[in-house]
Amino acid sequence: MTEQRRPPTQPTEDRKLLQTQPYADASFLETDAWRSLRIMGEFVDGFDALARLGPAVSIFGSARTPPDDPMYGSAERLAGLLATHGYTVITGGGPGIMQAANKGAQEAGGFSVGLAIELPNEQSTNRWCDLAINFRYFFVRKTMFVKYAQAFVIFPGGYGTLDELFEALTLVQTGKIEHFPIVLYGRAYWQGMLAWIENVLVEGGKINALDRQLVQLTDDVDEIVDIIVESFEDEARAQAEMANAPEGAGRAEAEREQAAQTTTTQPQ
Repeated sequence: MTEQRRPPTQPTEDRKLLQTQPYADASFLETDAWRSLRIMGEFVDGFDALARLGPAVSIFGSARTPPDDPMYGSAERLAGLLATHGYTVITGGGPGIMQAANKGAQEAGGFSVGLAIELPNEQSTNRWCDLAINFRYFFVRKTMFVKYAQAFVIFPGGYGTLDELFEALTLVQTGKIEHFPIVLYGRAYWQGMLAWIENVLVEGGKINALDRQLVQLTDDVDEIVDIIVESFEDEARAQAEMANAPEGAGRAEAEREQAAQTTTTQPQ
């Protein structure tokens, strides 16, 4: 059977960066060097635009979800609830679930962010974004999601959605970032994947049982809001305790040193 190949397309920025270049053509070395500056520029632009964002939640899901799909309505409602609780909503800025979330956040009076990726033959950014940033490189864009969102909500989606999900799980599992809420919405859609993770990865010793607990599953939008709010409150309490602990410990240590000095300087 003849292997079916996709028709050739124009090389993307990622392909230009990652593909092997002929050693006979030395000009590609200069091209890669300049491309690294473009990558750096994307990081700087993203950091500068998002630095003052405040508490935020990223919502992911398929760009192919139509407005009459129940998942679209759930994403819109979730984003609206998060906005009323003071959270910025971040999406990939495209259609489908992303548009639903941006729309729900904006209409509820919240701040709506779209981190779009430049792709051939696809809409760049939906009209419900208060702040829209376009990226050439997926890895720069994913860094922004992880850095500026304190929770991920994953609606049904395809490869891109799975990429963003497993990127977050890998970073948490390996200790590169602190554990934060990662919630899957839609039991019927996700339970097969979670069963495979449990029955194949955990049982086969490829990950441990605690790794399975890094992600939560629900069909309840209100439960997602409760999970995120509780996590933010726990984190705020932990930070407050850390902020107060050094001062108290330092004061106690200073008092002990002063007492020791007083004892040693008393006349015998």
